[in-house]
Amino acid sequence: MNNKIGPRADSVEIAVAKASRRLIEYSQVSPEKALHMLDTKMQGLSAEEAVERLKVYGKNEVAHEKAPAWYVQMVRAFINPFNMVLMILAVVSFFLDVVLAAPEERDFTAVIIISTMVTVSGLLRFWQEFRSNRAAEQLRAMVRTTATVERQGAGKIEIPLEEIVPGDIVHLSAGDMIPADLLLLRTKDLFVSQAVLTGESLPVEKYDILADVVEKRALNQVFKTENPLELPNICFMGTSVVSGSATAVVVATGSKTYFGSMSRGLIGQRATTSFDRGVNQVSWVLIRFMLTMVPVIFLINGLTKGDWFEALLFGLAVAVGLTPEMLPMVVTANLAKGAIEMAQHKTIVKRLNSIQNFGAMDVLCTDKTGTLTQDNVVLVRYLDVEGKENLEVLREAYLNSYYQTGLRNLLDVAVLEHEDVAKLGEVEKSFVKVDEIPFDFVRRRMSVVVQNGDGKHRIITKGAVEEMLGICSFVELSGQQVELTPQMRKQIREMTRDLNEDGLRVLVVAYKVVTPVHQAYSVADEKDMVIVGYIGFLDPPKETASDALLKLREHGINIKILTGDNEVVTRRICREVNLEINGVLLGHQLDAMTDDELSEAVDRVNVFAKMTPLHKSRVIRILKQKGHTVGYLGDGINDAAALRDADIGISVDTAVDIAKEAADIILLEKSLLVLEEGVVRGRKVFGNIMKYIKMAASSNFGNVFSVLVASAFLPFQPMMPLHLLIQNLLYDISQISIPWDNVDEDFLKVPRKWQATGIARFMIFIGPVSSIFDITTYLLMWFVFGANTIEEQALFQSGWFVEGLLSQTLIVHMIRTRKIPFFQSIAAPPVLLLTGTIMAIGIIIPFTPLGASVGMVPLPATYFPWLVATLLAYATLAQIVKMWYIRRFKSWLD
Repeated sequence: MNNKIGPRADSVEIAVAKASRRLIEYSQVSPEKALHMLDTKMQGLSAEEAVERLKVYGKNEVAHEKAPAWYVQMVRAFINPFNMVLMILAVVSFFLDVVLAAPEERDFTAVIIISTMVTVSGLLRFWQEFRSNRAAEQLRAMVRTTATVERQGAGKIEIPLEEIVPGDIVHLSAGDMIPADLLLLRTKDLFVSQAVLTGESLPVEKYDILADVVEKRALNQVFKTENPLELPNICFMGTSVVSGSATAVVVATGSKTYFGSMSRGLIGQRATTSFDRGVNQVSWVLIRFMLTMVPVIFLINGLTKGDWFEALLFGLAVAVGLTPEMLPMVVTANLAKGAIEMAQHKTIVKRLNSIQNFGAMDVLCTDKTGTLTQDNVVLVRYLDVEGKENLEVLREAYLNSYYQTGLRNLLDVAVLEHEDVAKLGEVEKSFVKVDEIPFDFVRRRMSVVVQNGDGKHRIITKGAVEEMLGICSFVELSGQQVELTPQMRKQIREMTRDLNEDGLRVLVVAYKVVTPVHQAYSVADEKDMVIVGYIGFLDPPKETASDALLKLREHGINIKILTGDNEVVTRRICREVNLEINGVLLGHQLDAMTDDELSEAVDRVNVFAKMTPLHKSRVIRILKQKGHTVGYLGDGINDAAALRDADIGISVDTAVDIAKEAADIILLEKSLLVLEEGVVRGRKVFGNIMKYIKMAASSNFGNVFSVLVASAFLPFQPMMPLHLLIQNLLYDISQISIPWDNVDEDFLKVPRKWQATGIARFMIFIGPVSSIFDITTYLLMWFVFGANTIEEQALFQSGWFVEGLLSQTLIVHMIRTRKIPFFQSIAAPPVLLLTGTIMAIGIIIPFTPLGASVGMVPLPATYFPWLVATLLAYATLAQIVKMWYIRRFKSWLD
């Protein structure tokens, strides 16, 4: 069976096949031959060669990363269910009013009005999306992902990923994104996550294949595979380094990579969020409502009036009025405006729809480093086993940090920059590096192997206390090695705990001298080590942390600390920032718990210490299963899985590449205060979108109810089709300012989630309120002003046109807040100005030539006191119903 779907599937399959063959070919040649094939050297390309190759091969980008051209965006802006309905109605109106009408009766007005509505909606949406895409590109440029390459004459330099070219020599370490398809030349304990391509959560070991091995085909079985993902010496663009280090040569970039060839089939295919699904659900509810009610109105008018042609025109006008064509524009404008506002407050939105999840977030999981603390680590103690300051301890720690080439963190920087390093002289010159065993988050330690003048190898290791005690058999006391007894282990734990309680993070430093038997060392060599002492680091709490935590709690967000650090240090920091600890769970305790047991504990406990990346992901998944919208703030390689698993992944611009790639939101400042501001703006965006949805839903329901009553009892149309079209056009224009509206403070204090079930209930209870006053206006025009005959229908229609438009526009102010409008909550100036202008235009139209041309007549002066009374009564009843609704259902805009 052929499962291809047209020529696009064929082209994707061909591209993937070409990329696969290329990678398999390179995997089967020696490194020297690969360098020759790519016309490069281990010293890298020259700057001039790199520039020339960039011109030939183009930027290192895949197709789906590019924003569509402006004309494509414009076409898409007009393609939505509401515009489709309106365009169908415009075509029908064109045939009825122009093609089938007598020459002297041809009327383009309805077609022009409907076309204007479609044009205004589409152009506004296009402009907002175009601005949004441009802004997003500028924001993404602020978050640059780089790679380390060799340049002849310059050594190792950092360049943007898009400037990588075939033949570049790339250096990899833990936390790096693989920038292109690579052939490994040298590796050290390299483990790569290929989950983005294979879905496998466990990292895969990668290693270089030595030239003689390749030539002899000793690993020929490996190379028989037709699946390039199984090749041990090939790394793929888009994957990431979990641990270890490597040097590699670039064999393909951009769309020529394995990932790039696959991405051609992914353009435009993005998973819809709950927010997207909610908006689409409401859209189709409103369309189905319109498609159901319009035929009913058509039949009632045809049967009661006898003029089926006019009944059809009136039905079409009602259909236009019931189509909330501004919804796509309002949603896009709100999201785009929110993203731009958040960027001005140091928050970059990578995916627009994530703004709503930001506002819905009710649990924030975060590490303590850099959020609760200053992220400015200082080495303050270097002590021997007896607790005395000892330069020998600093020397061993310095050599370890100096020679390690993996993921150099703030602790290493603090060691290298300590002022007492000067007392050691240039100690590093007395040693030559032999090898290293990189850090990983399971061992929680790292080692370097050095050699000095005596020719012996010295393994120097530093790491977390418990993990180091597990590999040490001796301690150094007064220059002598003695056995590590259970009593001494207890003393070491007590001393390090005391340091922890002083707020210090403690690492144990150990060494072992061995006779050289091999040049390549592994984790198996980390045993029978000699503890030389401890180093203690201080990362003081941020001055703003306590205030930020208070503000987040006030906004309904529960903070949970997920840290790899130990319980004692974490408790100390939490106390200093006034974070009440409700319970603590450690990593080994999580391992012993079932999901059901963890589910019971996860809401209560707010500190999770000694966490591995898998522990963090598990906690987040359980929280999500319990119905929470979970955010995760992290910046390390150990945070990447948690960032992906969270509803809203939040990172910082200084984070490792894989963390920035996994995040939805990037903070330009790692601060909970910045985060709190972003949450508030996310809720504001959500609130303004919900305003339009509920205005449209309730207004449509009320209008249909009013039209049904009028159609059943009046001997003429309650309003001419053109009147309905003009009224709807003006009302739509009044909605344009909603994205610029204020949102009440009490609305912003609680997480807001999409709940589509409340829309129907809102329509039923709020919509008929306007119908009551539409009916009182019918009675007013019929009995008070005598507009009760076909000859006086123009007066009746003019009176209802004005009252209907003003009440519809007034509902904007009634629905936008749960408070009393104009007194307790005032709309933003753009909303006040635009709605006021529309109301004024509506009052004036019957007195203008435009009004006369569409069959309206000037209203008597005595009409306007009745209008004011009607609007005041309407506002009063709407407020009473609103207060009852809020008490009854405990919701309004959410």
